[in-house]
Amino acid sequence: MAVVLGIDGGTESLRASVFDLDGRMLGFAAEPYATAFPEPGRAEQDPAAWWRSLTIAVPAALAKAGVAAGDVIALCADTTCCSVVALGADFAPLRPALIWMDVRAAEEAAAVAATGDPALRVNGAGRSAVSAEWMLPKALWIARHEPAVWERAVHVGEYQDYLNWRLTGRFVGSLNNASIRWHWQTGHGGAPTSLAAAIGLADLPERWPREILAPGAPVGGLTDAAAAAIGLRPGTLVVQGGADAFIGMIGLGVAEPGEMALITGSSHLQIGVTSAPVHKPGVWGTYMDAVYPGKAIIEGGQTSTGSILNWFRSRFTSEAGYDALNAAAALLPPGAEGLTVLDHFQGNRTPYTDPLSRGAIVGLTLKHGPEHVYRAMMEAIAFGTRLVVESFGEAFEAKRVVAAGGATRSQLMMKIHADVLGRPLELTEVADAPALGSAILAAVGAGRFGSIEEGAAAMVRVTRQIEPDLAEHDRYADVYDRYLALYPALKSLRENA
Repeated sequence: MAVVLGIDGGTESLRASVFDLDGRMLGFAAEPYATAFPEPGRAEQDPAAWWRSLTIAVPAALAKAGVAAGDVIALCADTTCCSVVALGADFAPLRPALIWMDVRAAEEAAAVAATGDPALRVNGAGRSAVSAEWMLPKALWIARHEPAVWERAVHVGEYQDYLNWRLTGRFVGSLNNASIRWHWQTGHGGAPTSLAAAIGLADLPERWPREILAPGAPVGGLTDAAAAAIGLRPGTLVVQGGADAFIGMIGLGVAEPGEMALITGSSHLQIGVTSAPVHKPGVWGTYMDAVYPGKAIIEGGQTSTGSILNWFRSRFTSEAGYDALNAAAALLPPGAEGLTVLDHFQGNRTPYTDPLSRGAIVGLTLKHGPEHVYRAMMEAIAFGTRLVVESFGEAFEAKRVVAAGGATRSQLMMKIHADVLGRPLELTEVADAPALGSAILAAVGAGRFGSIEEGAAAMVRVTRQIEPDLAEHDRYADVYDRYLALYPALKSLRENA
């Protein structure tokens, strides 16, 4: 029996899934880890906790699948992206990782953007802000604010790179992560050496992994120590993955121009395949070869989506639970009876790329209860998705949208998204698209498929489609306009305070 292992290192937990080569999930296990929020806008994790979770989740998934260690022909991991690690000469972490949602490096992001370097073409054709989430601003923040750490940081990489090093003993980078968050560009010189030099980090590319591998490329075999820790055979093939949402495209079968993946979870990403490279304000990308060889990927995103629903439930309605909140919110009309939310609790990713923007709940009255706030938050998340799709403009028309992630577990959340977008959403058999995408890459790396597209065609199955209610879509028009008005109004207040 030949199986592959997909490892999905998410924001809240590491998930391990065992798949056969038809894409059927045979076993699954998850192990959480903590996130620290030491100050507003900051979010950190302990890299050692990632590894501990891996050593617990993988053996549990194998046991549930009922497979032997020798049945696993390859494994591949995807992880959160721009979760930056600073490592010493022995690859030991020098500080907690600055994970993707950490936006402390707002000033550093502005400094990167101010260089005007050609590598900034992926930031709205060089006319949009650089996100504080990305690699260069975070590296610059460490260098500026923790110089002792920076001096000792022989190696700088990501969650992805650290995990692969723990598995194989090889410190290699992913072309996916490098393309989408490091300003690394195939066809344009690779590493952004002039950009790094312009911000005073000329030696940063030397601290990055020296070898950058495309998704699906073999990284190496499991070391004896790693194999013992996760219950597999030494030498088992480890294949390169990348950023969770982008690898999720593969797990959704989104591979052709005009197709878009809506990846949901703590954040939302809207990622599409374009027929040609595109660079324009309000969007990120396009990134060549970041997922599929020879294809360009366009990106939009929202920083805080599922995370604000979790924040509201856990802080204010923990006794109700998601099911009760969904049931109560479903009884309300579109617009939550006059309540409008801005979903920028951790800033805005696109189209504004504003790390200083903050969330808001507007229109509160004494009639409103928790269900109103909860529904208004859901609607705000869907409005943010619609704004991202509209910001693509003529550069990309989403002819097909396939959704995955935590939001797909809520029928109400998916209905609101379909109604607000005014287009159908497809759902696939495996909800954890990044894990399946990683499994597909593992199978490709092991030589079981000739291409990533071939592997996706064999292992991904669409199971249902959610049709929009066009009457509801029309009812959302005024509410959407109120949503659009919030950001400029609140930005003006912030700047004039």
